[in-house]
Amino acid sequence: MTDPRPRSLWRGRLLALVGVVLVAFSLRSAVAALSPIISEVQADFAVPTWVVGLIGTAPPVCFAVFGIVTPTLERRFGLERLAAASMLIVTAALITRSLAGDAATLLLATTVLFAAVGVGNVVLPPLIKTYFPDRVGTMTALYSALLAMAAFVPPLVAVPVADAAGWRFSLGMWAILALLAVVPWVTLVARANVARAQAPVTVDLDAPAPGVLGRLPRLALAWALAGTFGISAASVYACFAWLPVVLVDIAGVSHAEAGALLSLFGAMGLPWSIIVPILITRSRRVGVVYAAALIAGLTGVAGMLIAPAAATILWVVLLGTPQALFPAVLVLIQLRSRTHEGSVALSGFAQSVGYGIAALFPLMFAVVHELTGQWQPVLIVFGLLFLATIPTGLIVTRPRTIEDEWEHRHGTW
Repeated sequence: MTDPRPRSLWRGRLLALVGVVLVAFSLRSAVAALSPIISEVQADFAVPTWVVGLIGTAPPVCFAVFGIVTPTLERRFGLERLAAASMLIVTAALITRSLAGDAATLLLATTVLFAAVGVGNVVLPPLIKTYFPDRVGTMTALYSALLAMAAFVPPLVAVPVADAAGWRFSLGMWAILALLAVVPWVTLVARANVARAQAPVTVDLDAPAPGVLGRLPRLALAWALAGTFGISAASVYACFAWLPVVLVDIAGVSHAEAGALLSLFGAMGLPWSIIVPILITRSRRVGVVYAAALIAGLTGVAGMLIAPAAATILWVVLLGTPQALFPAVLVLIQLRSRTHEGSVALSGFAQSVGYGIAALFPLMFAVVHELTGQWQPVLIVFGLLFLATIPTGLIVTRPRTIEDEWEHRHGTW
């Protein structure tokens, strides 16, 4: 049984700690750096609107596809090798994108970049479970906080850096962090036997059974976690795509104010990313997180429907609160699995389904608005999305693992 007593984060596992930090930041900085300076790129060469649209759609689609593929890759290569390889590909893709001379190269490099990020998304939660089983809450808080920071820091610095040194440097500079992220995992791969002997884990780290991922669609717990991930991701992608337009049209704010309010929405993910993992691991009060997300989300939608201009800042803060579900799922992937292969498969399944849902919602919002000519029906759809936390929360709050559920229904895991 794993020793429950926490030890120093860096004692015997400093490389893993540095690796998690660098990978976590690279996963989002790679994604968020292009859109603020796309006009500068278009000034150098033609980037059609449809290419910009594909680039905007690519992240959730790539994340969904590689959520399915990554568990299979993990069985062949292992977590550490995948982490190193994904960061090496991110580095190469960032450099290629910064050197692009046409829209096709820009799109191809960005797609490869998001594919590698999709692999990194899946392997980080199991790596935390493997190297930090006694610090799951702390490490997940650190990991998700870095993701949140990396989502809004690059957009803040992209334009000033592009103005000072050009858009190519603004895009390419993030390759330095990604390349540094390769080093800890390559080192750990080189001394894998020693590192695993030092890590306080007792689970079997041999190649997992190939049928594990295929079992998850038959488990309600896996679907509930995937649905929760989808609710959080869909709300974020939909708001980043449409919230400024909605605020200008129905709340009467200026475009500059709408941009500031969108930044406020994005920043709401940071405090929750720190609070939620620690709250769940220490008190196991998962239901509180789900209830807060549901109540805040529905209140924000109601406010936007009834009196959008009366307390716009409050409504945006409330709409940003369901982002708390994202770090909740990251930590629950580890708490709702008891084996290495279960953790990897659950991470891949939840992210694949979740990002698949997220890819649909911005398009769905556009279709609903096109059919009705109003934003109120779109907001009602948003409210229905938050209502889905009720069935998913009822399932996830039960203290059991996917292995327990499988054994209860189907026999030996």
